[in-house]
Amino acid sequence: MDSYHSNRASWAAGLLSPLSPTTIESLEARSRDVQERTFCKWLNTKLEANGYPPMTSLVKDLSDGVRLIQLMEIMGDTSLGRYNKTPKMRIQKAENVNKALEFITSRGVKLTNIGPEDIIDGNLKLILGMIWTLILRFTIADISEEGLSAKEGLLLWCQRKTEPYKEVDVQDFSLSWSDGLALCALIHCHRPDLIDYDKLDKTDRHGNTRLAFQIAQDHLGIPQLLEVADLCDTQHPDERSVMTYVAGYFHAFSSMEQTETVSRRVEKFAELMQSVWISRNDYERRVRELLRSMSEMRTNWAAKSFVGTYADARQHAASFQNYKQTTKRSWVTEKQDVTTLFGNVQTKLKTYGLREYVPPAGLSLSDVDAAWNLLLKAEAERSKAINAEIRQIKENLRRKFADLANDFERRLRLISSELVSIEGPLEEQMEQVREIQTRMPALSDSLHVVAAAEDECRDANVDENDYTVFTVEDLRFEVELVSQSITKKIAGCVIQIVSRNMTNLTPAQLEQFESTFRYFDKDESNTLNQSEMTAALASLGIVYSDEDMDLIYDQLMQDYGAVTFEAFINLLVDIMEDQTSPAQLRESFRGIAGDKPYVTELDLRVAHLPASAIEFLRQVMPSSTNDVGEPEYDYERWLDEVFEQDGL
Repeated sequence: MDSYHSNRASWAAGLLSPLSPTTIESLEARSRDVQERTFCKWLNTKLEANGYPPMTSLVKDLSDGVRLIQLMEIMGDTSLGRYNKTPKMRIQKAENVNKALEFITSRGVKLTNIGPEDIIDGNLKLILGMIWTLILRFTIADISEEGLSAKEGLLLWCQRKTEPYKEVDVQDFSLSWSDGLALCALIHCHRPDLIDYDKLDKTDRHGNTRLAFQIAQDHLGIPQLLEVADLCDTQHPDERSVMTYVAGYFHAFSSMEQTETVSRRVEKFAELMQSVWISRNDYERRVRELLRSMSEMRTNWAAKSFVGTYADARQHAASFQNYKQTTKRSWVTEKQDVTTLFGNVQTKLKTYGLREYVPPAGLSLSDVDAAWNLLLKAEAERSKAINAEIRQIKENLRRKFADLANDFERRLRLISSELVSIEGPLEEQMEQVREIQTRMPALSDSLHVVAAAEDECRDANVDENDYTVFTVEDLRFEVELVSQSITKKIAGCVIQIVSRNMTNLTPAQLEQFESTFRYFDKDESNTLNQSEMTAALASLGIVYSDEDMDLIYDQLMQDYGAVTFEAFINLLVDIMEDQTSPAQLRESFRGIAGDKPYVTELDLRVAHLPASAIEFLRQVMPSSTNDVGEPEYDYERWLDEVFEQDGL
């Protein structure tokens, strides 16, 4: 326990020791002195507040009854009628005092053992008792705290207010107030701005008491009825004096709380009305904006038009879908929010019994619902229009592609039929076929238009088409077939013309040379490039050095413009006439075979024949399998089949 609390405990313990009669009499005398000063100051506060001069002595100033009547008129807030304001005789003073006492009694205040003569004669003890009764009646009796009144109520109020302060323990109206901390706690509890309780020196009893008196008088309007010594320099502060002074705190703070309550009530009502006003304005602004936005959206939809393309229709659909996922959802939320806001305004008004809010014309919730229904109707019409446009565009794309594809196939079929029906002399047939061939590039180019139409269908997710059975791939395949037919037709005419003119070649030779040419014409262009020509000759057993082959190829290019079948046949005729007889060709194969009656794939590779020539010979020469499973090619038999036996 700290020194302060130790001293206070010791002091309190001393009070419990038996007191001598002399000590008791001394304490009673001191209490009367304190009460006289305190009660006189208390009465003076009433007098001075109403323009009367203060009293200096209760015994002297109350003896003629004038001041007592003035006090009763002030406390009772009424006039006591005519009385002698300057009494000289005892009877006059008695009348005045008696009038005041009768008024006190009429107000329900019970006075005991006191009459006019006691006041006139200056019986201080009875006068103090009367004044204490007045203080109880007009200052303390109206104090109430949790069902307790007067002294008990005031004590409970003090205990409740000072409970958070650990150094304060209010148990009475005497010793509990001797260190000034209880007074400081009351001030700090209600007005923490006036005193820093935590920084108080809790051991400075006189300083704390003096500080509380000063602040209470200067800032709270509580007159200093007591002296510091009345609390700090006595072992038993006077209970009635302390109660009288502390009651001033109760009334000051109660008045403050009542003022604050009234202010809070007005403030709360003002805040309510301001909140309602803000909410009403917010409601009207938001409803007005919501109605404007919905109306504007309906107008925009009504003004929109389609350009007839799928991309445009999809853009309309995407924009409409975005509206449903963003704008409309925000409007749904806003519609719910303004409905809630309207309900909140009405609830606030109804709670305080105020007149309900009626929105301006056109801004009611029913107006919002009506506008919303119009929006939903316009939305449904917009959705139907977009879907109908997309369906129509898809149908148009189907018909467009079908018309182009069917027309292309018809033109291709006419060309094919025209090609099949060609007859007459070979030269005329060649001329007709080449004329048809000149028309093919334009027809092939027109396939791009069909492909573009198919791409449009694909982009529009058009998978089925009941107006045609053709696809671009089908038509491209048929174009390739017709082109091949033209190429083969031209090749056939050329072969027939060459065969007709080549009287020095047997039909078997012509057939063999033609098959060789066709095999090495990989791109079916009816021409051979140099490597293809080299391989073709090698497959026939005709091998030249690279330099000689370059010369032969260049000469053919100069004479014919390309190594056509005709150029190839003429080259073979020249070679066979000038260089290679059947016997020479047979001798060449024997040399490659090493005088064996057959050749192997290894023999052909060792002879450095091109791979394409080896592959050709492997396909055309008769073969058999030896003991180890390797093929042996019978060149003798093949040459017998190719050339006539005479002359070999």
